[in-house]
This record gives sequence, structure tokens and C-alpha cells, in this order.
Amino acid sequence: MRIVIALGGNALLRRGEAPEIETQRRNVRIAAEAIAPIARHHEVVITHGNGPQIGLLALQAAAYRGVRPYPLDLLGAESEGMIGYLLNLALTNALAGRDIATLLTQVEVDAADPAFSAPTKPIGQVYGAAEAQRLVAMNWPMVRDGDGWRRVVPSPAPRRIREIAAIKLLLQAGMIVICAGGGGIPVAVTDSGEVRGIEAVVDKDLAAALLAEAIEADRLLLLTDVPAVWSHWPMTEGKPIGATTPTELRGLSFAAGSMGPKVEAACQFVEKTGRRAAIGAIDQMEPILQGRTGTIIRAT
Repeated sequence: MRIVIALGGNALLRRGEAPEIETQRRNVRIAAEAIAPIARHHEVVITHGNGPQIGLLALQAAAYRGVRPYPLDLLGAESEGMIGYLLNLALTNALAGRDIATLLTQVEVDAADPAFSAPTKPIGQVYGAAEAQRLVAMNWPMVRDGDGWRRVVPSPAPRRIREIAAIKLLLQAGMIVICAGGGGIPVAVTDSGEVRGIEAVVDKDLAAALLAEAIEADRLLLLTDVPAVWSHWPMTEGKPIGATTPTELRGLSFAAGSMGPKVEAACQFVEKTGRRAAIGAIDQMEPILQGRTGTIIRAT
């Protein structure tokens, strides 16, 4: 089978963990060890989140006096390269002898997307009230996240992955491909045909669904730090959802900043292709692929 594996930001940097590089190396190594058994028997394309990392890069850029902060498309490229390298290295060690390619990936969006006037994508760490107020003064919109606050940025819908032809060629050559990290580098095409970077962060899960559709993947796995989609959050107030359909899922409500995009991405992939998607915990990757655990979304 051809499988797209989308690693959530929590697979790389879990809630409450400091963004230390050794912490991220450890988490990436755990992810690679979970992917390895699947990659030995299937064609695999891997994508990943970058919310904590791009938030840290934005803070570092803002702290440098005398230089305008770098735009989000450039920070997205930096985070995609950094995380892609860490994944590549860990997979190289877990899968001796396999060729792995990490590809910087541009994802086209519509410059007129309404998301630009209503930022919803959380990035970076969780702040206390005082620090959040300071960042608001820097023109950083903030949103409540649990007991704290996080920065939110525009998250326009992905429309086209510009490197699809290259990804297909790499797969045909038998390579594991890491691409579209962090939702890809957001770009827009002007009326004159010029490609320009856009100040936004594309949702990783929606980009993964678009990627899976474009390469005709048989499965889309959306992996996070919970074992399934819950009918109601917090867990104590709901129950895990097993086998389901897009129609059933669309009848429920999910948080826009966390499970909502994963559910929407899974539904879109299933509706457009008739193939299966699944949502679950990274350490249950093989049972999820086999349909024995997690939330399995199918056409009917």
C-alpha cells in the first residue's frame, strides 16, 4: 500500500515540554521507530507539524533588534528543513540501507482566502496572561488554550502542492519521502504568474489530505497523542469513536485548534477518494493501519 503518515506537533514536542533540541531528537526517534515496521512493507510518505517550532523561530526573530521579523513563509521553510532533517536522520538509523528524501515543499493558497482576516492557527508555546498581553502589544493575536494563551496566525486552505511530480518520482524510485512539513511553505500565484511567499501557516492535516489525494495514497494516517477521536472533550465527558463515516463525524463538534482539522482532513480524503483514513496515537501506528484501534473513517 501507499500510505501518507501525518505526525502531529505533539509527536515532536509534547505539551509542557521545553523546546530543547535533545527532547525533540528523542521524540523524533520514537516516531521513526514506530514508522519503521510499516515502511519495511509499504510505500511511505511522511509529513509533520511545526507549530511549536515555528512559534519559537518567530520569537527568536522578533527578539533580534534592528531587523524586521522574518515572515512566516520563511520561518515555515526553516522549520520544515530542521524537522525534516531530524526525521531523516532518525529514519536512516531505524531503516539501515533505505534511501530517504526530505523535500522542501511549497503549497499554494488563495491570497484572498477569508482566513487572512480571521487567524485561527495556534503556533508556539502556551503563555501566561501577563506574557500574552505583552505579545498582543506586538500585534500578535492570541487565543485561549487551556489555562493559558497561544499566538494564532492565518491558516488558508491548501489548494495545490507544487512538488507533487517530484514526490511521485521519488516514490517510483523506491524512496521514503518526507515532505509538506508544517503544511508546506505557503505561497500564492499572482495574476502575472509570479510565485510569492504568504504570511500564514497552512494546516498540516489539510495539507496531508491534499497530498494523499494527489499521490493516490491507499491510506491516510493522522497521528497525535490521543488514541482516538473522542465524542466529547475532555475524555471524561465522552467516549472514543471507533469505525465511523464522514457523515457521522460531521454531525459532531470538534475543537478548531486541535482535533477539528484532523477530522476535517480525514473526511475530505475519504469523501474524495473512497479510501480509508485513520486518527490515533503514534505508538499504535501498526494496529491503526490494521483497523484494530484508533478512529477509522471509511466511505460507508
